[in-house]
Amino acid sequence: MVRPKGPLVRLRRALLYVVLSAIALTTLFPFALMILTSLRTGGAIITTLDQLIPREITFQNYVDVWRDDRFDLYFRNTVLITAAAIVGNTIFDAMVAYALSRKAFRGRQLILIVILISMMIPIHVQLIPIFILMNKLKLYDTLWALILPELVQGFGIFLMKQYFDGLPRELDEAALIDGASDWQIFWRVLMPLARPALAVLAINTALSSWNAFILPLILTASPETRTLSLGLALYQTQYGIDYVHSMAAASISSLPLLALFLVFQRHIIAGLTKGAVK
Repeated sequence: MVRPKGPLVRLRRALLYVVLSAIALTTLFPFALMILTSLRTGGAIITTLDQLIPREITFQNYVDVWRDDRFDLYFRNTVLITAAAIVGNTIFDAMVAYALSRKAFRGRQLILIVILISMMIPIHVQLIPIFILMNKLKLYDTLWALILPELVQGFGIFLMKQYFDGLPRELDEAALIDGASDWQIFWRVLMPLARPALAVLAINTALSSWNAFILPLILTASPETRTLSLGLALYQTQYGIDYVHSMAAASISSLPLLALFLVFQRHIIAGLTKGAVK
């Protein structure tokens, strides 16, 4: 018999919805403010609530930004670097995680410890070694200098290893009985089952690569190799107080990440909630 919900339970649920709604509004307000500012015709920033909704809406700011100087080039460079980072991490991180999860060999725990330690080292400490390495490889001021450091990440290896550890080993044994090789077990058995973890890895890689600022600042010098994050900083410096064009540029740079999250939303939620219910 289901007991009726009392007023105290309904009050708690109502308070929970109010708190969550307030958090959602607080989180979305800066994004909404950016969009509304980018649609304004004037160049002044919004200072009062009555200016929140623009009287005249225009999309010409987006057209001006896209046609201005090299913004489209910065966008293409960022898309290329981010796509390479996503492909590299989803493949290489998963391959390393498969070996650490499924294979018993000497030094496995040591390798895992080194990977975990590497996750604790901030990028600022790695700047000088990465700069020296790329300079010696003759890759300075090229897109490869921004792609290679992003191809493998310790977080991705750790995430995929934990996910592979949660998959039953009977799947591997059944595939071995059917004559499958290690590569076939990895690619055809485990990788399809690891889609939720791969979605989390892809969106995390996209966020870090798309918003990267320090590495492009240190490893590039010419406008042809700049990325969006660096281009946005220089764009704001160039236009000074032209907030409408700056917000339009920021809006364009945020749309691909939003679209990527919407595409992988179902898999991301499945990956985050896996193991929450037994």
